[in-house]
Amino acid sequence: RAGLREKGNRQTDNPTETVMEIREALTFDDVLLVPAASSVLPSEADTSTFVTKSIRMNIPLLSSAMDTVTEARMAIVMAQLGGIGVLHRNLTIEEQCAAVRQVKRFESGMVVDPITISPDATLADASALMRDNEISGIPVVEVSGKLVGILTNRDVRFAENPAQPVRELMTHENLATVRIGVSQEEARRLLHQRRIEKLLVVDDNYHCTGLITVKDIEKAVNYPNATKDASGRLRVAAASTVGEKGLERTRALIDADCDVIIVDTAHGHSLMVAEVVREIKKMSPSTQVIAGNVATAAATRALIDAGADGIKVGIGPGSICTTRVVAGVGVPQLTAIMGSAAEARKSGIPVIADGGLRTSGDVAKALAAGASSVMVGSLLAGTEE
Repeated sequence: RAGLREKGNRQTDNPTETVMEIREALTFDDVLLVPAASSVLPSEADTSTFVTKSIRMNIPLLSSAMDTVTEARMAIVMAQLGGIGVLHRNLTIEEQCAAVRQVKRFESGMVVDPITISPDATLADASALMRDNEISGIPVVEVSGKLVGILTNRDVRFAENPAQPVRELMTHENLATVRIGVSQEEARRLLHQRRIEKLLVVDDNYHCTGLITVKDIEKAVNYPNATKDASGRLRVAAASTVGEKGLERTRALIDADCDVIIVDTAHGHSLMVAEVVREIKKMSPSTQVIAGNVATAAATRALIDAGADGIKVGIGPGSICTTRVVAGVGVPQLTAIMGSAAEARKSGIPVIADGGLRTSGDVAKALAAGASSVMVGSLLAGTEE
């Protein structure tokens, strides 16, 4: 519970001596929340919160960017339930971007810029696309982008020649198409009327711009609290880092439509972290950036001044983190949250409490201390998504 730091510039009898101060600091086990009068039922509680200054979640939970916790499947489920998953960076850049795209394409009111195939492609090409992207139908478009058909599981179910061209297999007559901006009610009516599972969205030039599926509509009904972007797609975050390799990863993630970039380092109060936050905001001003990890108000202020849209708090509290043992560095997590949240509140920037959450009660304490949301790893590790 004790914190050791240098105490200002106080003079002592020995000019080489540094005066140190030991402060008391608290972690979750040191405190309890005092119960008070309430007129709200648990079912009436609003658990929505901001994870960055412009992105809202319906539950205050993020899954950790750990290779034992969050890849595409976990990120999908976290977003469906109202939180956000943070894809870990032990993946290659290509793998991490592919995971981002998998999440973004999984559920949406309309799949924007859907995966398409050429009429000259083969059955083998189509089968590989369907398998790799876990989809059951592909719009068939010419080089110009003009829609000429759709290839579904029904079209290829009994096809045996891998070299057979798609144009000989696709459905090309009486295609079910709608214009951009069609309402979900109208889409539902047409899907039922035609007894089909997919509607092709086209523009005035009959170019395929989107895809509406029965599954997406069903998912929207089953997961009403899902965290979605303005286009109705699930939101996803991804971890990156500092340096040129970190910026290279970040550029690719932005191109893949990642919603939140998390500059993920062990010591966020660093010139390099602040610089990379500034670079990302120059690169893409609309991209939301969370930076960390920090444990003090001063570190929080430095990253906010650099342009961070959210701050991740926690140095050493994680169940498998060795920072405190190896480096002897850290601040007990409750005190770290309170100090960082108080500073961030001045600028309207949310704070994410990362690590040290062993029970659901710890989550409540972190939120009471000022965190807008919490990032959990051990509570999810080893579970089925």
